[in-house]
Parts: sequence; C-alpha cells; structure tokens
Amino acid sequence: MDRAALDVAALYGRALAQIERVVYGQRDAVTSCLAALFSNGHILLEGVPGVAKTTLVRTIAAVLSLDFKRFQFTPDLLPNDITGSYVFRAQTSAFEFREGPVFANFLLADEVNRAPAKTQSALLEAMQEGTVSLEKHVHPLPAPFVVFGTQNPVEHEGTYPLPLAQLDRFMFKVLVGYPDASSEEQILTQHHANPGRGFLETFQLEKVATREEVLAAREVINATFVRPEVIRYVRALVAATRDNSNLLVGASPRAGLMLLMGSKSLARFEGRDFVTPDDIKAVFLPALRHRVVVSPASELEGVTVDEALQQIMKSVEVPR
Repeated sequence: MDRAALDVAALYGRALAQIERVVYGQRDAVTSCLAALFSNGHILLEGVPGVAKTTLVRTIAAVLSLDFKRFQFTPDLLPNDITGSYVFRAQTSAFEFREGPVFANFLLADEVNRAPAKTQSALLEAMQEGTVSLEKHVHPLPAPFVVFGTQNPVEHEGTYPLPLAQLDRFMFKVLVGYPDASSEEQILTQHHANPGRGFLETFQLEKVATREEVLAAREVINATFVRPEVIRYVRALVAATRDNSNLLVGASPRAGLMLLMGSKSLARFEGRDFVTPDDIKAVFLPALRHRVVVSPASELEGVTVDEALQQIMKSVEVPR
C-alpha cells in the first residue's frame, strides 16, 4: 500500500463513526484505544462490569478487519493456555505446535489481574517482542498484535495486582466510566432488542480498513514530526514526576516514549503531520497513570494518581 496516499485523519473519522454506532458515550476511550493501536501499543481498560469494555474491543476489531480473540483470565490459568503448546501427533510420530489465543491481531485478556504472576508474565514477551518462545522455537505473532487487558477497579478479592513491569508494557491505561444520561438512553434504546453474540451483525457495521491499511497508518504516524522544544517538554514532564512529593515512583524514559508515540497518533487524527503541546497534554494521563506510584502519605491524604499528574502538568512550562 502507498503510505503517502493514506489519510490517517479520514481513516480515524470513518472508524470512529462506525464504532459509535455501537458504543455510546465513550469517545475518549475510543480515541485512546485507536491512538494506541495505530502507535503499536497495548491498552489496559479499567472499569466496572457492564460499561462496554469487551464491546468496544470487539467493535474496533470488526471495523478494522482484524482477528479478535477473547480469553478469560482465572486463578487456575497456566501460561501454555495463552501461548500454546507442543502436542504429540500419533499419525506423524512428531510434536506439533498448537497455537494459543495469543495468536490473533487483538487479544482481549479479560480480567487480566485474576491470573497468577506466572501466567501474567507469559504475556511479557508477546507484548514487547511480538513473539512466543517455546521449546527453543520462536513463533512470530500476527501483525498488528495488540493486547487489550481489562480489570475491575472495585472488586479486588481473588486478584493478583499487575506488577509495574507488567503495567509498563501497556501504552495507555484507559478509564472506562459510566456514560452520560443521553448516551445511556441510546444504549437502552438500541441494545435492548439486540442481545447475544450476533449484535455486531445486527448493527451492520462497515469495515473501514484492511490489515494492510492499519499497518500503513502506523508508518505514517511514526513519521510524524516532533519539534525539539516538544521533546524537551516531554522530558520535563517525565522528570517532574521523579521529583514530586506526591509520587513515590516516577516515570521512566519509556513513559516519555509512549507519551510521544500516542501524541503522534492524535496529531494525525487531527490532520497534522507535527505534534503540538496540546497533543502531549491529551495523552499525559492515560500514558502515565499506571507508571507512577502515589506516596503512602499522599494516599492517606486522599491524593489520587490523576490529581498528582494534573498538578505536574500545570507546573511544567508549556513551549510556545
């Protein structure tokens, strides 16, 4: 596909129009998911049950012509249940690799924090390298490959909190909240008569892109220009998290990279080939809220991670 001929802003607009035929009142979450997808990143979706986390991922996969697999994470889950394993075939007297659910364009790791650490770590190589290594063999994952992890912010019984090393593999942590009154009425009106697994067909979604166009969009976004002063702005924001009294653990250089990559997507969504400080501000919270840790003293005072980050964003001078 001719990369130069691809209009990412138009592609984003078509995708958003189709997704919002099914998912109402979640535009920020939709935009963040698309920004991470087109920046070769993974997404952690946090929200109470029933706010359309699974529906959102299924709909994005459908409109972008990408494979989708959903896997329920449970305490008894083993690493091979996700990655796959070698099985002996009597017909050939040889071991054959049987792919796990990770071999898909979109893997929805539902309630990812309900699996033990050993199973969670099975995703680390897949998310970082795009491969699965088993029995001295390296198996490449399909491209694009995106993990959508979900977790419930309220119920913690029987969960295994994701360590920082695991959280750091997610480009964005997106908070999926309740829709506003108008959007909720739309949900009740449009969805009550379309329950079950066939609802995507019921809404007659159009495929707005091919897999090749998604990969081409990534190349266009990667080539987005970033001015030196914007680079310095990102560095200053990340550095400020390390010297803030509200935070026990600040952001790493990788956090700055994720911040830049996500801002490139937003710039292209707006039809620009350069990043502005406003793009940085727009992705600052989803890119950093899972990479920093609030200090115990601030937590006792009721300071949330988003509040601490917002204070930092206000304190750092914005380039003109």
